[in-house]
Amino acid sequence: MTEHSLVPPATRARIKSLAVPVALAAGRVGLTPNALTVIGFLGVCVAAWLAADGQWVAAGVVGLVFAAFDMLDGALARATGRVSRFGAFLDSTLDRAGEGVLYVGVVAGTVAGALARQSPAGTIPLLPALAALAMVAAFLVSYTRARAEGLGFGGDVGVAPRAERVVVMGLGLIATGLAGGVAVDAGAAGGSLGLPGGFELSMQAGQPWLAGTLALLFILSTVTVLQRIWHVRAQARQAEE
Repeated sequence: MTEHSLVPPATRARIKSLAVPVALAAGRVGLTPNALTVIGFLGVCVAAWLAADGQWVAAGVVGLVFAAFDMLDGALARATGRVSRFGAFLDSTLDRAGEGVLYVGVVAGTVAGALARQSPAGTIPLLPALAALAMVAAFLVSYTRARAEGLGFGGDVGVAPRAERVVVMGLGLIATGLAGGVAVDAGAAGGSLGLPGGFELSMQAGQPWLAGTLALLFILSTVTVLQRIWHVRAQARQAEE
């Protein structure tokens, strides 16, 4: 169980218990755990397409709804005795793929705005840069756990495992849309942050919700990676004593 996460273990347990009857209902209509996994991934792909199209509220809602399938597949597998190593492998693989696809959708949606603004040469659009950083940090969270467990250590610790990141992203996209979305008009007013070497990070007015969401995801993911590194270091030292 994840330690020191944003969501307390007791709350996690209650949420998972609520997923069981829904999962069993899905099983009664003929869906298997692996089918739920694939449906969840396809739904997140739809959310990514909506984000790329600038439909931020819809992207956030769809992303949150289909992310719930990540609980349903496991709940159904456990309730029906259909837990399998392949199912666990497929679930983890499509979790990573879905998260990456959603970030790509966000990048595509924000790049469209930057191109419409006709940003000058030597300018790095802020939102795509933040999205890329958040995506790399999120993937490192998964990698550190997988690598730790591959070496025989426990690695499921940290403030922001996947479930927390999904919720932060979904709520951030909804807030972005409700606040007016990411403007794409070439004449939109905007500001910039200077960087050494004459480069600038540019951001249009009206984008602080998305920028804040991506920055928060980057920070939380980075902290989680550091927590996992420290956790493995402590285990390694204990094993050497």
